[in-house]
Amino acid sequence: MAKTLYVGNLPWSTTEEELAKSFQPHVEVKSCRIIMDRETGRSRGFGFVEVGDEDAQKAVDALNGSQLGGREIIVNEARPRQSKY
Repeated sequence: MAKTLYVGNLPWSTTEEELAKSFQPHVEVKSCRIIMDRETGRSRGFGFVEVGDEDAQKAVDALNGSQLGGREIIVNEARPRQSKY
């Protein structure tokens, strides 16, 4: 099983590769994606990293509040998407 982690306060220039590399010293990254604005194609400043169940808390403990590209990132377990209706 895998858990998805929310990663917020990312610098606009962060790539998916950079995000994955920041997690790799701590946990095995299964997938990684940065959310982009549909209209501008620019990063929205957050993304998601998928890790193994057993690694999720270790990743949160190691990376929440750490620096990435000069910004203090937020890492926590992603919540299910809320319906707009």
